[in-house]
Amino acid sequence: MSRAERLLELMQLLRHYRLPVSGRVLASELGISLRTLYRDIAALQAQGAVIEGEPGIGYVLRPGFMLPPLMFSEEEIEALILGTRWVTRHADKDLAVAAGDLIAKVTAVLPSDLQGRLEISPLFVGSRSDNEPNIDVARIRDAIRREHKISIAYRDENGAETRRTLWPVAIGFFEQARIIAAWCETRQAFRHFRTDRIVSVDVLEVRYPQSRRGLLQKWRQQQGIT
Repeated sequence: MSRAERLLELMQLLRHYRLPVSGRVLASELGISLRTLYRDIAALQAQGAVIEGEPGIGYVLRPGFMLPPLMFSEEEIEALILGTRWVTRHADKDLAVAAGDLIAKVTAVLPSDLQGRLEISPLFVGSRSDNEPNIDVARIRDAIRREHKISIAYRDENGAETRRTLWPVAIGFFEQARIIAAWCETRQAFRHFRTDRIVSVDVLEVRYPQSRRGLLQKWRQQQGIT
């Protein structure tokens, strides 16, 4: 096992522990000496991993860590490129920018030969659909994160316009449309709304009365999604 692979394995191992774990346990699971384990911990901390602890007490990985340099297979690189190119083409502007930033960050920590493979990836994504939304989808994503209700003016396929108050839980990005899954207060049921048919949207400063996690689980069960 190379050192880079060992550091990645150590990060993966630390993710499994929510409470501090002793260096001896980590060293034993990795099959390395305690001295090597201490050097690896120090190396990861120097690269930005938020690992708290010290010898004799134990170590724990805190949220917000930075990934160390990684080794990717060709399939993993192509999956990463294809996914980010799809987001750039089909998601909203803020997500498209984030996808570009993600590639830049990953490229910065890759060896030069792998950086070259990123640049010459043969996988491409077609143009986005003409059914562009009339509203800023990023605002709805923010409402979902904050578990806030939204009020929308919605025009159905026959042109009839209605006003709905929704509890948004998810957004589906499809080739021909973007779909918001939400609990509709008018229908008292889960409904799906195409973003290109939303005339206007207001994010209300009111949280919906159930957790998004619980609502999302109910929606998934209703849709037969495991």
